[in-house]
Amino acid sequence: MKIKFLATSGIIAALYIAVSLLVSPLAFGAIQFRFGEILNHLVIFNKKFFYAIIVGVFITNLFSPNGPLDLLFGVGQTALSLGIAILSAKYIKSIIKRMVLNSIVFAFMMWLISLELVILFDLPFLYTWLTVALGELGIMLIGIPIMLALNKRLHFQKLLA
Repeated sequence: MKIKFLATSGIIAALYIAVSLLVSPLAFGAIQFRFGEILNHLVIFNKKFFYAIIVGVFITNLFSPNGPLDLLFGVGQTALSLGIAILSAKYIKSIIKRMVLNSIVFAFMMWLISLELVILFDLPFLYTWLTVALGELGIMLIGIPIMLALNKRLHFQKLLA
């Protein structure tokens, strides 16, 4: 089981990295469309995906033009948001409702990324928060039907079981 967990987690992390870096000019600025963020929905199906996503975000952010701050803020934002998504399973049983909540939480938590961009580039906080949050919300909402369709084929709940 440990080998299956490590192999699957490695594949998910690599997929996050590849999909995010594919559009790297759009992945790190004040307007962000990081397509790897769709994979954040995996924790809705199985909380064990937390580790794969965190590793994917960490390695992706090693390539960030924003330097070490992107490791701190990006990984922190992802870890907090994924934690909230995992906790939501105790209170919300519907997968779709949890995915919508996950999208909203990730978008709201982009205040951390906005704060990073304010520190780095002296950008206006509220405007930057709005732009990165809208990009995140769009990607995450687009990801819902994609992840639901993939789940029918791949059965994410059992993938790391």
